[in-house]
Amino acid sequence: GYGIMWNTRYLKANSLPEPKEWADLAKPLYFGHVAISSPSRSGTTHLTVETILQGEGWQKGWAQLLAITGNCAAITERSFGVPDGVANGQYGVGLVIDFFGLAAKNSGMPVDFVYPSVTAIVPDNIALVAGSKSPEAGKRFVGFALSEEGQALLLDKQISRLPVLPGTYAKAPAGYPNPFSGKIQAKVNFDSNLSESRYYLVVSLFDQLVTFRHKELAAATKAIIEAQKRLGGRPSAELDEARRLVFTPPVDEKQAADPKLLAVFKADKKDPEASKRRAQVEEEWAS
Repeated sequence: GYGIMWNTRYLKANSLPEPKEWADLAKPLYFGHVAISSPSRSGTTHLTVETILQGEGWQKGWAQLLAITGNCAAITERSFGVPDGVANGQYGVGLVIDFFGLAAKNSGMPVDFVYPSVTAIVPDNIALVAGSKSPEAGKRFVGFALSEEGQALLLDKQISRLPVLPGTYAKAPAGYPNPFSGKIQAKVNFDSNLSESRYYLVVSLFDQLVTFRHKELAAATKAIIEAQKRLGGRPSAELDEARRLVFTPPVDEKQAADPKLLAVFKADKKDPEASKRRAQVEEEWAS
């Protein structure tokens, strides 16, 4: 599952409340305190981003992601950079896959973790490698991984993953998240086919809008926050327009489902014509 991890000492030192929902991370008070990795560098971050897009819808999801990343202190180069940075107090809050937050918490780090209501529980895959030299050994390993003994290992505090066997949770420590109990509000029925079909478009959009221009995005977000403070809650058409310009993706939901556009980003990068077309589209986004 995907959620929010925070450093309890950091939040206390900065008088910040514990976040509960993705939308909390878009609030002005979290500016400069959040971290996320790029989905082009991290498969788990891609699934987190896709979960938000599926849960909130394309337009609202991107608006929320742009507001959150505008609040970010950094877009880390690797997925581990987020939980490591939160655990050591470099960042206050991070968007992570659950076992990053749970393992750190269960190992005694000053952190906590929450599943937002708009999240998904997606099982990990396990399979045999086609044409392997030791298929029988592979089958035994798969069998062990899915056995009661193998699943119980996932409860180790340094692993802290969610077993797929409901009965395993009887051995879990108090407070351990259990997806079979109904206590995890996973509202998103994750569509893996949709996620796969637009993967290259989503990661390219994120990099063009966030990763490659994060300084500009953060500066624009800061300017909007400061303008809000000066206005003191008074309505402003100029401020509304600024929000629209900063937090609206250049690709709408209909375009994101266009097979021709998806094909541009899915094409082999070694294809010169495809690469040229991709660069043209990305340049249009940046303009």
